[in-house]
Amino acid sequence: MEIIETLLNGMSIGSTYAMIALGYTMVYGIAKMLNFAHGDVIMVGGYMLFITMASALSNPIIGLIFAVVVCMILGITIEKIAYKPLRGASPLAVLITAIGVSYLLQSTAQMIFGSAPKMVILLDLGNIEFGGLKVPVYTLITLGCSVVIMLVLSLFVKYTKTGRAMIAVSEDKGAAQLMGINVNGIITITFAIGSALAAFAGFFMLLKSPSLSNTLGAMPGIKAFTAAVIGGIGSIPGAMLGGLLMGVVEAISFKIPVIAPYTDAIEFLILIVILLVRPSGILGRKRREKV
Repeated sequence: MEIIETLLNGMSIGSTYAMIALGYTMVYGIAKMLNFAHGDVIMVGGYMLFITMASALSNPIIGLIFAVVVCMILGITIEKIAYKPLRGASPLAVLITAIGVSYLLQSTAQMIFGSAPKMVILLDLGNIEFGGLKVPVYTLITLGCSVVIMLVLSLFVKYTKTGRAMIAVSEDKGAAQLMGINVNGIITITFAIGSALAAFAGFFMLLKSPSLSNTLGAMPGIKAFTAAVIGGIGSIPGAMLGGLLMGVVEAISFKIPVIAPYTDAIEFLILIVILLVRPSGILGRKRREKV
């Protein structure tokens, strides 16, 4: 029973990583850039939840909607101000800008809300028992909502006109533009979707652990990026698989006292091994570079 509980907990953690990883992988797949400020959008969503829960509208659903809207606006703003002017610039310039945006968001949050952690109690859901198996309700909610979100996103990309335009832009921006696709608009929509997923991830993270600080999204963001690379960056199923793998490994490692202190090192070691064996990731595919 304990093994099943550990696996469920790991899948719950992993599904949160997967949602964050989807933001990374979509932006990279379409805009060919790594948005390292993505983890800090999670933090902004967390503070929006904190503001809502501390106000007269103390309702987690209203807080989630508010966080999603603010994060989408923030994601679009970051893309327009910080990244769009660098379209066509070197990857190093974009990377340095992304790191700068990350520190800007963290510092701004610290100035506004202070450095002391805030407690955000969203829902006290308790546990459910199935024949001796004790499972926290938030684990089931996180898993269920994550599966629904990921299925909807996959169907959106595969079957809608905008989703097919995203695929076209990811394959060849020039050809997509010649076919009448608004490339800048598609990139903006991608940032908006990724930022909305970050808000959902922040909600599920606070549902599990109610402590909120200006570095809330820093380590989860790095781990989610690792998950995206493991699964195959640019691949939506790869982001899901990588996130679940990271979550299960983390949950199992925490249960073994000898290796628990080295959990993070083990996760990054898995990344190194997979990149040595399959550089494109588990579900990634090699791209031919045009010359």
